[in-house]
Amino acid sequence: MKIVKTKNPDVLILEPKIFGDARGFFFESFNLASFRRETGLENVDFVQDNHSRSSRGVLRGLHYQVLKPQGKLVRVVSGAVFDVAVDLRRASAHFGEWIGVELSAENNRQLWVPPGFAHGFLVLSDSAEFLYKTTDYYAPEHERSIIWSDKSIGIDWPNTGAAPSLSAKDSQGSMFTHADLFD
Repeated sequence: MKIVKTKNPDVLILEPKIFGDARGFFFESFNLASFRRETGLENVDFVQDNHSRSSRGVLRGLHYQVLKPQGKLVRVVSGAVFDVAVDLRRASAHFGEWIGVELSAENNRQLWVPPGFAHGFLVLSDSAEFLYKTTDYYAPEHERSIIWSDKSIGIDWPNTGAAPSLSAKDSQGSMFTHADLFD
């Protein structure tokens, strides 16, 4: 596995070593010992795996949990998404900054989104299947959402040719200036 640093040193891109030939390919999508050794994240334990499928133009996010923050290891197994992490940690030198990465079944990249970040993605392909591991369980009473279009964050979402398709919850996300944040 190759680790690619982003402009926020806590958000990491993981690129697996792929073994392929005319018959297809194989790669190890997760190995705890390798993950810990290569990332230096010795105390990360994943407790839940999630799988979602979405159509072109669906935007999910920007989600996070207070009191029970989740670290996420995310990847796409079908299609492509533009994946975003926003640093919500007040004490961070990167507070309020975002990282955006294209994840696809073709590039096999994964993104490590640490606890204390909001996370979201926009589907770029006809559909996409998105898998992610979390470091804490889903706790709806602690879930929060920041509106995807908040100009104070300024995410440069790709243009898919139409307004994004949002859930009712995501269309009513809070503004960054009113969001519950992390110390």
